Amino acid sequence: MRRAKRQCALGYYGDGLMRAEMRSLSSTSIDDLDAWRPIEESWSVGIRLLAGPAGEPGEESFDITVCSTAWINELVARDGIWNGRHHLIADGFNWQRIRSYIVGRVEACQGPTWSEVAEQLSRLGYWEFEDYQP
Repeated sequence: MRRAKRQCALGYYGDGLMRAEMRSLSSTSIDDLDAWRPIEESWSVGIRLLAGPAGEPGEESFDITVCSTAWINELVARDGIWNGRHHLIADGFNWQRIRSYIVGRVEACQGPTWSEVAEQLSRLGYWEFEDYQP
């Protein structure tokens, strides 16, 4: 029988891995994402995810552009090619569905150190320390 893993000190669990915990999720341009509906088929929304180690203080930001397939098509038609890093492409705007997807991705991130966990999160959104050099 497998035992359920419990959170303990410093954001680590019984397997010794640190987990990411979402602190907040908001738009950089829209006040109420639950009520917002795009006017056109082509749209994009800037999202800021704040996450930190589960059970520990502190958080770091990860920026995501959530956009429609039509918005991507316009960029490709204009430029002929386009790099989609840090973009989440949705077939229609359904904030609860988008939020649920992001929460699931955050909760799946784990590793022996916060740096490794944050590196995983940076595959979803632009990490504020992504290119940081001390």
